[in-house]
Amino acid sequence: MVAVMKRLTCLPLSVLFFALAGCGEEVNELPVDGRDFDGVQYSESESVYTGRAIDGYLKNARVWLDLDGDGQYSKGPLDVTLANGDTHRLDRGEPTAMTTAGGRFSLDLAEFQVGLSKGKDLDPRDYPLYALALPGKTMEETHSGEVPVPRAYLMSASPGVTNVTPLTTLARFRAKVAGQASMGSENAALADSAELNGVNLLQDYVQANNEKAHAYARALARFMASQIPDEYNKDLAAEGSDGTGRFLSSKAVDLLGISLIRNAREVVSRVDAQVSGGRYGNVDTDNLALPRVDIELKNPSLLTGLKVFANTEEVRVEALELSAALEFDYTEDGQLLSVSSQGCMEPSLPEIARLVQVNGYMAQMKNQWHPSASLSAESKQAYADAGIDERIVFDWKNKRAYFDTVTSCHKGTRGVSSEGSELGGTPEITWSWDNEGEVVEKVAASPDRKINLLAAASAPAEVLGQSWVTGYRIVAGDTPEVALAFSDSGSNCEPASMDGEEPDLTASHVTQLFPVTIDGEAGHAYEYDIREYRVDEDGTRSLPVERLLKYPLRSLSKAGPDAGNLQWRLSYASLEQKGLDRVSANLVREAYLEDRDGISECGVPVSNAPGTAYAKVSYTYKTLTEYLLQGLAEEVAGD
Repeated sequence: MVAVMKRLTCLPLSVLFFALAGCGEEVNELPVDGRDFDGVQYSESESVYTGRAIDGYLKNARVWLDLDGDGQYSKGPLDVTLANGDTHRLDRGEPTAMTTAGGRFSLDLAEFQVGLSKGKDLDPRDYPLYALALPGKTMEETHSGEVPVPRAYLMSASPGVTNVTPLTTLARFRAKVAGQASMGSENAALADSAELNGVNLLQDYVQANNEKAHAYARALARFMASQIPDEYNKDLAAEGSDGTGRFLSSKAVDLLGISLIRNAREVVSRVDAQVSGGRYGNVDTDNLALPRVDIELKNPSLLTGLKVFANTEEVRVEALELSAALEFDYTEDGQLLSVSSQGCMEPSLPEIARLVQVNGYMAQMKNQWHPSASLSAESKQAYADAGIDERIVFDWKNKRAYFDTVTSCHKGTRGVSSEGSELGGTPEITWSWDNEGEVVEKVAASPDRKINLLAAASAPAEVLGQSWVTGYRIVAGDTPEVALAFSDSGSNCEPASMDGEEPDLTASHVTQLFPVTIDGEAGHAYEYDIREYRVDEDGTRSLPVERLLKYPLRSLSKAGPDAGNLQWRLSYASLEQKGLDRVSANLVREAYLEDRDGISECGVPVSNAPGTAYAKVSYTYKTLTEYLLQGLAEEVAGD
């Protein structure tokens, strides 16, 4: 495994010191902030690198220098790329040690000696430190003696910082985010990230007898421990486990750090609320009620944006004009919080019902957010004006969702009228649901609409799943409004030859047809491409293809006799595109609303884009890490 390292330039020590202590101020306490000048010295002539792991001082914790940037200990042999482009091998891997009394550690740097003939020796101050507390094995030194750590947590410190604590972990990830926001380095951003409520985040707060910092650290350690997966905690607690095993991905480590940044102020505010007489040492952090924040460490790809190009009549695709842009907001564990639109969206009761099936976790749906588009001419004008015009907010705990608008796009089709010129008032539409998944839609002055999802009775078990071939029935008051039902499992086939030519297996083909009736009318189908695509010619690797290509619908925003004679055409990345996996290969890239053209013949290819359409919807995805980091970087840039 080759790890490409970027050499980081540390801030001048004097600059960092005055940034933290205050220029011109007389400092009475030791400058114990974890840098070289705090009494934990390092010179390039030495072959050891020393420091401390601290919550209280932690004995028997695993510490290592993270040379490859993945946040997990990497065994040898490990290849490191030097500044001159040459490769240097560390047979023993990343320098590591177990801490001793006082949380002290000493890392052997013998393999950091490169030799004059190859280049400059590696410098440990160029790499972050990590420390892992092992449940039941790591001992925290307290006033009452040594106490075993009940649950694992992972700490880190920015390059050059030799104290590793919950507070340096917060400073480290703050610096990473700030460095990304300013296109600078983690080191350059460290000074501005190393303070919280007057607390120096880099110091040895035990040695400095800083009760406030110590209380913050203990509470943050508990919060960090609450987010370690149970499986990982169990693995670390097992006999013989010494913290050198690999469990988390580098993105999962980033997600833990991001969550720490997002929730740190809430954690320390709860500590502050328990302080009596200014004595932080009296706060019982072990029994402090802390926020419970679930986190999805698998780092799923999520839909984060839609651009809608629409027209009231069918026109050439290239003539469609941008009429709306939607943004999707999520929690740390990937649950959808809200959908905001500049311009008009098309609230969809079936889509709300699909989301209810998965409790808002979009990554669990095979198609994240079926396309929809308002064809109202007002949407373009609303989009042209700055600001958010419509929003859907989800309250999953109370099984409610709310639609709010400042437009009149839906007045003629849904009887929805805006009650004000700003969002945040009385919602125009309210959805509620029960434990059985039945969703009720309430619109003022209109009868309630109810939807029940209907699974295909005889669809194959391997295909029948969340949001695959789900029909529905909508009733307005006591009147059936629409029923879309799958009649049978349909037909399946392989991509067929066309005009004597071998099929292009990298393109989408109809390989599964699911017949569907709309209000009892047959002659419709959901068209899928479901097959295994061979990535390698020898067949050693395959990519599951699971794509919905076309499906019929009734449009509420298109009036007249053609309203029930439309279809969505969905397009995807070519299967020859590099880097595709089973998730990215099946994410919708674009969708087109067009007149229905009948059921395709099984085996035929489906073109990505029609010549004419009423609407085009373009999809944007980000991994959960990318999404959360972008949000934090925007906050930093806005400060």
